[in-house]
Amino acid sequence: MNPSRCFLALIAAVSLFAQASPEALRQASGRLKAEAFQTQGAYSDLAWLCDRIGHRLSGSPQLDQAIDWAQGRMKAAGLSNVHAEPVMVPHWVRGRESASLLLPTPHRVNLLGLGGSVGTPEGGLTADVVVVGSFDELDKLGDAAKGKIVLFDVPYQGYGRTVAYRHDGASKAAKYGAVAALVRSVGPVSLDTPHTGVMDYDPALPKIPTAAVTIEASTLLRRMQQRGERIRMKLEMGAQTLPDTPSANVVGELRGTERPQEVILLSGHLDSWDVGQGAQDDGAGAVIALEAARLIQSLGLMPRRTIRVVLWTNEENGLRGGLAYRDTHRAELKDIVAACESDSGSERIKAFNLDLRKATPEAKAVALVSLKSLGSMLVPFAPIELRLGWSGSDVGPMVAEGVPGIGVSHAATHYFDIHHSQADTFDKVEKEDLAHNAAALASLAFALAQSEVRF
Repeated sequence: MNPSRCFLALIAAVSLFAQASPEALRQASGRLKAEAFQTQGAYSDLAWLCDRIGHRLSGSPQLDQAIDWAQGRMKAAGLSNVHAEPVMVPHWVRGRESASLLLPTPHRVNLLGLGGSVGTPEGGLTADVVVVGSFDELDKLGDAAKGKIVLFDVPYQGYGRTVAYRHDGASKAAKYGAVAALVRSVGPVSLDTPHTGVMDYDPALPKIPTAAVTIEASTLLRRMQQRGERIRMKLEMGAQTLPDTPSANVVGELRGTERPQEVILLSGHLDSWDVGQGAQDDGAGAVIALEAARLIQSLGLMPRRTIRVVLWTNEENGLRGGLAYRDTHRAELKDIVAACESDSGSERIKAFNLDLRKATPEAKAVALVSLKSLGSMLVPFAPIELRLGWSGSDVGPMVAEGVPGIGVSHAATHYFDIHHSQADTFDKVEKEDLAHNAAALASLAFALAQSEVRF
């Protein structure tokens, strides 16, 4: 795009917001914030979801209960067209699991099997342990790993970088004949509480059991190896993968008054891992999406475009909810103005990330200017940055096909401390943060619904 055309596009983009005046948006945002802090609906909903239903792995009765509960809460909030859209999801079951250090000194080891892992043979397996600090170190070890349990003791260097060891470690170890693989929990701390998460197998290699151990246990075994001590462990895992089972995305909406076919989508995922309560990941995201719509409805605000809430199934170990929604609604993708996703905990929102994967750099710059022109909506919630960035896993399949995504980026100061662990419980949620986030998301959704913008 040449400079003159880019300038004209910027002027045109800014002019699109004439019907959404800064003062009107600021007043609406103030009302939404006051309502959120007065009613604390998101906090009450999350407490019920966590305390009465608990963790919600795909295929579990708890996820089925959460899907029924979410439909009821949408109807109570005054949303229309509330329904469950069927999705077939993976059904992995953890079973009983344990690990015991036999040499150089008897010691119980806390562990959590990784989602998708196979189990050990009946009666468990016993083998020597070899500790490596990287895939390169494993490659150098080579066939010396044969018949052993390989432990990847890899310090946390950010989730995106370190998670490869959890996801790919089992097959990397199986390549050299290992009988099992362990990975140091992917997080900055563990307080002797292991972190689970999804893994995957290379279909060309044997499937071996794999689990996460705590940072404390991983570093202990590293020290033992450095002293030249023989490390021997017994591992028992009852994990198995059952046939796919029915589940559903939960959908409800506030119908637009002027352009109902154009949609602002708000979302979080209902499923969680089978430990803790799934409060941060992603109960918080689910309830603020629902609460954002409720706030708009309760104040009698009339969005010109439709605001649709989608609570996804199976984000954690398959992404089947996001994939199914893309496929089922493929003909309507052109009408989704923005697909928003919150999936990084309950701490205060620090940014909204505009994700335009098919756009040119020049077009992205124009779109960001358009979004920033609605900045008055966030005055009551400052500081929240509007920027380019990643949107989310569940909306990702749509975004990859050209739907504009908006990722809700939370502070996440302690998110990965408890992520995918028994420690992800409701007590760590701050009531005012949840109200703040629901109102901020409602303000963004309402501003987009009132504007003429098409990214």
